Amino acid sequence: MFARKPISISMNLMLTIKYNLIAGLARAFMTTGVVVVIACAGAGCTSWRRTSSETVSRPVTVVPFPDLRKKWGIEITSVRPSGHGHLIDFRYRVFDPVKAAMLGDRRYKPRMIDQLTGTQMTVPNTPKLGPLRQSATRLEAGKIYFMLFANTGSLIKSGRKVTVVIGDFKVENLTVE
Repeated sequence: MFARKPISISMNLMLTIKYNLIAGLARAFMTTGVVVVIACAGAGCTSWRRTSSETVSRPVTVVPFPDLRKKWGIEITSVRPSGHGHLIDFRYRVFDPVKAAMLGDRRYKPRMIDQLTGTQMTVPNTPKLGPLRQSATRLEAGKIYFMLFANTGSLIKSGRKVTVVIGDFKVENLTVE
């Protein structure tokens, strides 16, 4: 019985670290725009911080999908790894809020599919913050919205092709930056 107690404590510690990591990432994305990531390996933890000057100097690239603007009223601005590779950040700009309403609706569960392996990733749903995506009853034209997909095991790397599916919305062959 004594041998099980230290295992229980270490498992609780691991779960606490994992929960705090996800909650901290989400809070950083939603409030300050400065990303703070903690990577724990073995007994020690190290931290990595991207300063706001690095964020500003990086230009937003627009993926040219002209049919998306006509059919869905959006333009995809970026698909890139985030959170030290544990998340995939999907961002889109809304031009027509009526056509793009499905993307902001909470009833539709977004999925990202790795085209090489067929693995499906979803948006994490944390107990305190809820889903790691922006949702709105009414989207605003000109505003950029985001979704963070869990990249379990850092499966998706830069250069991979992915498909994003949200309800009837589906876009294929997006290249991760």
